[in-house]
Parts: sequence; C-alpha cells; structure tokens
Amino acid sequence: DIDECSFDRTCDHLCINTPGSFQCLCNKGYTLYGLTHCGDVDECSINRGGCKFGCINTPGSYQCTCPAGCKLHWNKKDCIGSVPPRATLTCNKTGKKDSCALTCASKARFLPESDSSYTVSCGTPVLRQGGQQRPTNGSQQCLETVAAPIKQKASFKIKDAKCHLHPRAKGKQEEAGKGGVQGGSAPCSDCQVAFVNLKCDSSKKGKGRRARNSSNKEVTRITLEFEAEIKLEEITASCNLHCLRQRVEKKLKSAIKALKKSINQERFLLRFAGMEYEVARKLSVAPERQESCGPGQQRLGGKCVSCSQGTYYHGQTEQCVSCPAGTYQEKEGQLSCDLCPRGDAFGPVGATNITGCTGQCPPGQHSADGFKPCQPCPRGSYQPEVGRALCFPCGGGLTTRHEGALSFQDCDTKVQCSPGHYYNTSVHRCIRCAVGTYQPDFRQNYCIACPGNTTTDFDGSTSVSQCKNRQCGGELGEYTGYIESPNYPGNYPANVECTWNINPPPKRKILIVVPEIFLPSEDECGDVLVMRKNSSPSSITTYETCQTYERPIAFTARSRKLWINFKTSEANSARGFQIPYVTYDEDYEQLVEDIVRDGRLYASENHQEILKDKKLIKAFFDVLAHPQNYFKYTEKHKEMLPRSFIKLLRSKVSSFLRPYK
Repeated sequence: DIDECSFDRTCDHLCINTPGSFQCLCNKGYTLYGLTHCGDVDECSINRGGCKFGCINTPGSYQCTCPAGCKLHWNKKDCIGSVPPRATLTCNKTGKKDSCALTCASKARFLPESDSSYTVSCGTPVLRQGGQQRPTNGSQQCLETVAAPIKQKASFKIKDAKCHLHPRAKGKQEEAGKGGVQGGSAPCSDCQVAFVNLKCDSSKKGKGRRARNSSNKEVTRITLEFEAEIKLEEITASCNLHCLRQRVEKKLKSAIKALKKSINQERFLLRFAGMEYEVARKLSVAPERQESCGPGQQRLGGKCVSCSQGTYYHGQTEQCVSCPAGTYQEKEGQLSCDLCPRGDAFGPVGATNITGCTGQCPPGQHSADGFKPCQPCPRGSYQPEVGRALCFPCGGGLTTRHEGALSFQDCDTKVQCSPGHYYNTSVHRCIRCAVGTYQPDFRQNYCIACPGNTTTDFDGSTSVSQCKNRQCGGELGEYTGYIESPNYPGNYPANVECTWNINPPPKRKILIVVPEIFLPSEDECGDVLVMRKNSSPSSITTYETCQTYERPIAFTARSRKLWINFKTSEANSARGFQIPYVTYDEDYEQLVEDIVRDGRLYASENHQEILKDKKLIKAFFDVLAHPQNYFKYTEKHKEMLPRSFIKLLRSKVSSFLRPYK
C-alpha cells in the first residue's frame, strides 16, 4: 500500500490512508470538491442559514444579523427586542462612607490580561449592525424596537494599589451584609444597565513621570464603560424620548459619582455567584502566600490551571466547581455561570453551553424564547431546528397537511421538483439551479452555493462534485514546482484557458516529467495542452497533446523559458494532469538529456512506476535542483529503486564524469 497521505498536497485539510487508496476530509464548515479540496460552505445560501433576518457568510461558519435596535436571540438565529438588564449597581451611604457593589446575575466574563491588569464585563453590549445582510422581505421588526443605548465611560485612579481581583476577607463579608440593610440608596437601581465593562490596569506608563515617582508608588487606573438601555414604553406625553435619554444619563452620572467615591475609599465590590470580590489590593497589605492561584484558576499537579468550560471559580474554596443545574458556562476561567433562559433548576450539572439547558422546543415547534412550553408550527409553516422562536412560512399561499411540519418538503407544492431544481413559490414552478449552485434533493425551495471559489459548468447541477475550481496559470520560476489542471484531481471545468510561464534563474535549464495525463479521447482535439518558447504559434514547441497517456515521459525543454497553455472546450471533461518540473544547472545538460532520451528509462513497468512515484520524483528533483542535497538521501533510497534503474544511471553518470576513460 502506498501511503498517499505522506505526499505533499494530497488533501487540503485531513487525509486518511486506506489500503490501496486514500480519503480526504474537511474541517467543520467546509465541504469537499474535486476529490481532495476543501471549500467554505456558504450556509447563507441554504435557506438563509435559518436566520430570521440577515445572514453573513464567514470562512468555516456564518453569522445571523438583526435589524437595528434588535438583538440576536441566544439561539444565534432569531431576533428579539430588549435583553433583560444583567448588571445591577447598588450604593449606600453610612455617615461619610460610600460603598458600592456591582452585582452580575448572568453573562459575567473575566479576562486576566497580565499580572497587573484584567478586564471584567457583565451583560451583553447592544449590537451595532454592519456587514452585508440578506434580509427577508416583509416587516421583520422585533417585538419591541430598542432605542440606541446610552453609553458612558469613566476612569478613576487609585494610588498605592495594584490591580488584583480577590475574594473579600470573610470578616468583611459579614460587615458588608449588615451595612447593606441600613436604608441603602441605589442611585441607578432603575437604570436598565445592559452592559458594564471594567478594566483595571497597573502597568506603569511614561518614563519621565516614573522617574519622579518613587518606585513603590504605583498608580492603578480603573476604566468603567456602561451601556444603559432606554425602554420606549416609558415615553409619556410629558417626557418624550429626548427627555427620557436625559433622565437616564443623569442617573448614570450620579451613579458614576457615587462609584468614584466608593472606589477612592476602597469600598467597591464586585459580586459573582454570591461571592464578593475586591478589585485592587493596597501595596501596604502584605501579599498573600504564593500557593494560591489567581481568580479563575486552581492548582493541579503543582500548576495553575484555568477552570474548564462548565465550571466556575469559587472564591472561598479557591477551587473550580461545576455549574449548578439551570446554568452553563462556555468559557474557561470564569467566576460564575450564566443562567439558562428559563430560570428553572433542571438540566445537567456542568453544562458547557446554552444547548445544555433543558426544555428546548423540538423541531416543528416554537415559543418566544425557544424553551417550553412550545406551540406546534401552524399549518402553512415549518421549523427544522430545535430551540427556535418562529416557524418559516411555506410562502406562496401553500399549506401543510398538519400542524408541526418539519421542513419545506411538508408544504403542499403544486409540482414535485427533482434534484438540480428548486421550487419557486411565487410562480409555483420548478426552476433550474443557476450556474454556481446545486441541489441534490427532491422538493426543495433553494439551491446551495458552490463551496469556496468554485462554480459549475452548467445550470441544473445536482451534486457538489459538479462544482469546480477554475483558477489556474501563473508565473513560475523557482527551482521546482507543478503545473496542474484546474480542480485537479477532480475533473477540470469546461471553457477554461490557463497560461503558465516558467522563467528559470540564470544558467539553468528546465526538465519536465509527465507521469500521466487524462484528456478526453476525441477526433477533433477539444482540450489541448501545449508547451512552447512563447505565445507565438510559430515558436519552438517542446510538447503538445490532446490525448490520454498513462505511460510517463520525461523531457528537457527545447527553449530556456517555457510558455504553457491549457485550453478546454465546452463539451467533455476529464481528470487532467499534475506535471512536476525542475530547473537544473546547465553544466549537467548533457547528462540529463542522455538519461531522458534513453528508451530503457521507459521500457519496463518498474521504471515507469518510478516516474509516477511522487516521493521518488521529489527526491530526484531535489538533488537535480541542489546537488549537495544528495547527502540527505542515504542508502535507503537505493533500496527503493530497482537495480536495473541504478545500473542505467550509474553508466550514464560515470561516462559523463570521466569521458576520456
């Protein structure tokens, strides 16, 4: 068995060797074409990726988008109005002491950036829309539109302290609880704070100022960004949108003021999963013993390891704990878990993403948040996926025989479309898939776009194997390389013309090996490969063919440069060719020509196999291009070559090196 996977360029992504053959596989989000190549799947061409509003294709994936003022649902496909506030900011004053706490119920993210800086965010930022979208027709607005959020940014300095997120000492935890009871005012309790981002940074900046400061005085900067939402239903006759915005801005500003005071008095806390954390540590406080890892990490086998997905860091025990039922955590090294959309405490412990939350609507059903209780899709609509907030209409006034339909194939179309076609719901006819798309199934309402930068030769294609890459040609001139037909080893496309130029470095000649070439056998030479000195038809021709040859041939170019052209007709197609070439030092020209013109090189099956063996040809070409590389290939290569072949080469080489003997 030849291990094809050991060759260069066998598969684009993954190669699996099998007895007598091999198989190529592609990474997720890519699909196989031309037997060995992987192209990005355009998911947006498959029923708009299942997105409710818009779809943007990305390499290996895709993203759904929503109209301005709407947010993407947790299922990443539907659009919803506003998102419940995630962050609550509470402050209270006892005498002259201001203490504030930022509590994050869900969607908390902790990101340690270095020893002296980190970022904590809470909630989800209101998305600004961008990028090309494929919106649906009709009024695809959200349940309620959301006004642009109010954004505020504030920066504070703390002297003689270093950024260090750490659980608050136990004694202080109790005290905080008591203080909180005494009529605490919450300056922004009714601000709809959807998102907070806190960055703490004590890395030193600026050389001039550092010289003046003594080294132990560190300045820590805390930057806070807030996004507050405006509820449009709060607009009244006496207070319009402008007035409402001002009101929320005022509240945010007063909250930031109180925050500033509490940070200066070191009475600012962050609450995650019921634990209270302080943001920085005074330099006067002796650093804790070094054994404990930072927040979000636990000690395993003498190393600090981030808490894995599905777990969170428990401040008191300094251990990673599984997410309780009803919560999940997609990221590593976090301080709390996110709540499932339905706050019920069912579902597995240690869920790593939202799909681990129980009670999602099955295909054929829907609900406002994608969780139970669900309603079946009404007649005339269908839903193939789980956890969705809507059903897709059949369109064109078509109905389904029953409620809870799963796919467009359940819609009662007027005709049954065969593969290579899609059903057009406005004219109720089957339309052939356009060039560059295909459809392998019966009764579908879309065609799938070809992967990557491939296209089809004709319309009405039924398989991804009809998608072909048309790219070819180029300037070649290094020591070794390949000329290959477009889409090789898949069949090449129709009506394509490729031109390559091999322009070797000075004092070098070109040697070419054609291991095999597959062109359709026709009388009138439809597809032609030609190698000449230049594009002029009368220039010196080295090689020309329009037929299949399974026997290999090697030859030197009759000119210093080569112009290579491959032209295909619109009719047939075949596998084509992959032809390696090498440029070698002209001092060896006599020897190389002597070898390739000797009929014994092609006489036996054994010798023919050598010229088809990619690994051996690569080794030969490597030595021809750079003779000193001969020493890389030790005795083992002699075992790979039949003795008759070595005998042939040895006699040629010795007569070349010692012509007068």
